[in-house]
Amino acid sequence: MALSPSAFELTGRFAVVTGAARGIGAAVAEAFARFGADVAVCDRDADGLARTAEAVRAAGRRAVVGVLDVRDGDAVRAWVEPFDRVDVLVNNAGGGFRAAFADVTDKGQDALVRENFTSVTHFVRACLPKMTGGGSIVNVTSIEAHRAAPGFAVYSAMKAAVANLSMSLALELGDRRIRVNCIAPDVIPTPGIGDVPVRTPLPYAGHADDVAAAAVFLASDASRFVTGTTLHVDGGNRAAAGWCRGPGGEWVTGGEPVGP
Repeated sequence: MALSPSAFELTGRFAVVTGAARGIGAAVAEAFARFGADVAVCDRDADGLARTAEAVRAAGRRAVVGVLDVRDGDAVRAWVEPFDRVDVLVNNAGGGFRAAFADVTDKGQDALVRENFTSVTHFVRACLPKMTGGGSIVNVTSIEAHRAAPGFAVYSAMKAAVANLSMSLALELGDRRIRVNCIAPDVIPTPGIGDVPVRTPLPYAGHADDVAAAAVFLASDASRFVTGTTLHVDGGNRAAAGWCRGPGGEWVTGGEPVGP
């Protein structure tokens, strides 16, 4: 099968994107629309969601809007139920807060689990009956799923849980022609976290559109043989594993120069 530009098109597909009011979720929804998909978007932020839906419609595609809490399974099921079909599901909603593990309350831990893990299971179970023709599930995790995260221990653990769940689902759903993959960004500057400096081996910062590009690939036929894996969109930081460039451009680790 010869690869052609049409393999990346999403024309005629119906995609669901969670946490789509801003940042990565909004970028993914808008990119899907530009590549031809109709998009259902949800979030708790009604104003931001309206802006995303306007951008989807400006690209000539249909937008379905749901103002809801992804942690609420009943709300998720009620919103998804009217959909005739779902071709692509992007579980992007999530969030965390900085706190030492010992200082996280039961309520705080429950919120982290429900927002970062349970929300994913809610949407997967709700959308599976709609994916009768196969499809693609893309779970947005984090670089923190693949390394320690002091101050974000529960958040990191839940992102790792989603990565592991995705591998299991890739096996369970493969015979239904449903592919399941993850995207693991490092910090991407968004309105939600501000302009946080992130040093990477690349001489430029990442953008939400970089994550959206990965989502388009995983949603499209160009990735038809890709399932059960994680695409790292982090500027090389997972590979760097603590290495970074010092003030003079030299590689350093643990704060000390290495090499001649």
